[in-house]
Amino acid sequence: TFSLLLITLTYLSLLFISSSIAIQPPFACDTSNSLTKTFPFCKTSLPINQRVHDLISRLTLDEKISQLVNTAPSIPRLGIPRYEWWSEALHGVSYTGRGIRFNGTIHFATSFPQIILTAATFDAQLWYRIGRAIGIEARAVYNAGQANGMTFWAPNINIFRDPRWGRGQETPGEDPMVTGKYAVSYVRGIQGDSFQGGKLGDESLQASACCKHFTAYDLDNWKNTTRYVFDARVTVQDLADTYQPPFRRCVEEGKASGIMCAYNRVNGIPSCADYNLLSKTARGLWGFQGYITSDCDAVSIIYDAQGYAKSPEDAVGDVLKAGMDVNCGSYLQKHTKSAVQKKKVTENDIDRALTNLFSIRMRLGLFNGNPVQNPFGNIGSVEVCSQEHQDIALEAARNGIVLLKNLAKLLPLSKTKTKAIGVIGPNANVALTLLGNYAGPPCKSITALQALQRYTENAYYHPGCDSVACSSASIGEAVKLAKSVDYVILIVGLDKTQERESQDREELVLPGKQQSLIQSVSKAARKPVILVIMSGGPVDITFAKYDRNIGSILWVGYPGEAGGVALAEIIFGDHNPGGRLPMTWYPQAFTKIPMTDMRMRPDTVSSYPGRTYRFYEGRKVFKFGYGLSYSTYSYKFHPVNKKQLYLNQYGNPEAVQSKDSVRYLSVSEMGTENCEKLKYSTTIRVKNLGEMPGKHPVLLFIKPSQNRPGSPLKQLVGFQSVQLKAGERADVEFVLSPCEHLSRANEAGLMVMEEGSYFLAVGDEKSQLTVSF
Repeated sequence: TFSLLLITLTYLSLLFISSSIAIQPPFACDTSNSLTKTFPFCKTSLPINQRVHDLISRLTLDEKISQLVNTAPSIPRLGIPRYEWWSEALHGVSYTGRGIRFNGTIHFATSFPQIILTAATFDAQLWYRIGRAIGIEARAVYNAGQANGMTFWAPNINIFRDPRWGRGQETPGEDPMVTGKYAVSYVRGIQGDSFQGGKLGDESLQASACCKHFTAYDLDNWKNTTRYVFDARVTVQDLADTYQPPFRRCVEEGKASGIMCAYNRVNGIPSCADYNLLSKTARGLWGFQGYITSDCDAVSIIYDAQGYAKSPEDAVGDVLKAGMDVNCGSYLQKHTKSAVQKKKVTENDIDRALTNLFSIRMRLGLFNGNPVQNPFGNIGSVEVCSQEHQDIALEAARNGIVLLKNLAKLLPLSKTKTKAIGVIGPNANVALTLLGNYAGPPCKSITALQALQRYTENAYYHPGCDSVACSSASIGEAVKLAKSVDYVILIVGLDKTQERESQDREELVLPGKQQSLIQSVSKAARKPVILVIMSGGPVDITFAKYDRNIGSILWVGYPGEAGGVALAEIIFGDHNPGGRLPMTWYPQAFTKIPMTDMRMRPDTVSSYPGRTYRFYEGRKVFKFGYGLSYSTYSYKFHPVNKKQLYLNQYGNPEAVQSKDSVRYLSVSEMGTENCEKLKYSTTIRVKNLGEMPGKHPVLLFIKPSQNRPGSPLKQLVGFQSVQLKAGERADVEFVLSPCEHLSRANEAGLMVMEEGSYFLAVGDEKSQLTVSF
């Protein structure tokens, strides 16, 4: 008995010790360790560059090589713990990746809406608050000892160029300016900066954000063309004004500490092996100071799949000399030493990469002794799933959901007069679908059905389909339910079986028999039905748009853990919807256009219609920026707004005449100082004419009075979200920068400003602006 008791006590002691160790966040430079505390790389009084130089000088070649992969092993003789570079936090701290665990005191994290819906709020302050909340929760998980890294591979700021892209849901949409502003807001939030920027300096990071996927990456797997072998043929014109601007803003304004180079090639060169892209552009022109990681196995495919490199050692040399620092995967671990021996790469190339890597780890405070005793160390488990963060998740879902149709003011439903509702559809009672991809375990799990049941005791449910694919539909039973209730809410759309990483769509219509289900139910229902589309990408629902049996349509994206509650609140009038579409909804006929065609601009010779609202000339199901409300809003430009703009009023830049006889000025020749002087304000009076308060995004566009070849049909130049009570009005001021907002890329990739007549437009309200020299 004594032996058994002793064994039990020993086991419990070991369990206690192991539990204590488990909650200790990993760090280097332990002040209680006499072996390491005297190292110069542990002295926080020294600049980071000196500390990093000292650390690298102490490493053997084998130790150096070991640190070039995402799972970097420990270096015990220097007291350096292992580090995991791969963690994810796209719209909440995620268990995707290898750096985060939910197996300790923290089991959940706030799951915000998938990014495409968050973008629909057109609210940069909200985007910042979400990023800040994610950064706080990330640091809390680390402080709880449940993380081996604080480098998060988000945000995804690729342009949602093609509606079939399975990862479009991860992005802020199709507009480069919106995407850039989202990137800046999110990065500043997660890294611990202020909304305006400039608070952090170069020595401290709450968590590290990584802009991905650099660059022109927006195809995963379409008709046997995969991202691993795709060679994106992109003009310098499209690179200049569509694909690159979000990354430039992420680096220059957001001060992102990471960049991920993409799988694909661009004009023949793998992104991770492109010196011009990584070193000359990102580091040289934009001043990037951080680390560059490959996407996972993106180095191996340079040799194995693309055949760009002639040997594994050549692939290693290509990426390290191009400016990449760390390989997600094991390729550099396996082949770098032989690459050194074969003189494909030098130890100096390795040291350059390690300098960037260890600099980030030091900025995160992981070489400053116990992180809990340093800045951000007081962020505890209580911060995860806090009420504040869950409230932000609900706010984002509420303000992102887009009302696409509302005949005869069908919505909102009366809470007192609605006695029974029928909730039908494959997405009505599935909590996981609300989250989208790259999600973590949510704080709460409430389906749309469960949220709707809070408003009426008589809420009856039928899935209608066997799944979202809807190969088998129970139309008869759904019709029977529809006939028995006051109102029917159909919740349909897509999920990760239809669109996700590695899977693009081939069709834009609803999968399987969903359309038949909708039409049969809406025809049988007593009153026009409410159709809810849950999806990341756009869906061709032209049939529903014009069917009078379908009274209201709502697009809810993948609205996160609070999305079911937000949807129910909107349907029953506890919230006034105000979201606006961040991407064009194309018709099914668009699928005739190959996904592999990267051109943004239309081509009349080949009948190519162009892409996104800026250039697409074809029919649209719904336009970019479209969205209704339970209120209507009026706009009026302030009468003193500028009508004439003289571009040469500062300095004497020389105007050039283009081949179509339009004179223009180069933005680069104007210079930063003159561009700043050209900025001016325009003011718009907005009034809520409805009976409900509402949060309303005001979108300001500029468009030429006559369409010009190569120029956007129109361009978003500003957006602000304004909260207005019923009958209330407010003045919204926009600061316009002609060098940014009135410029476009010419065929040589040069940003130019052209003379001529333009219109500033908000809704149907316009104000003319003449640009001259």
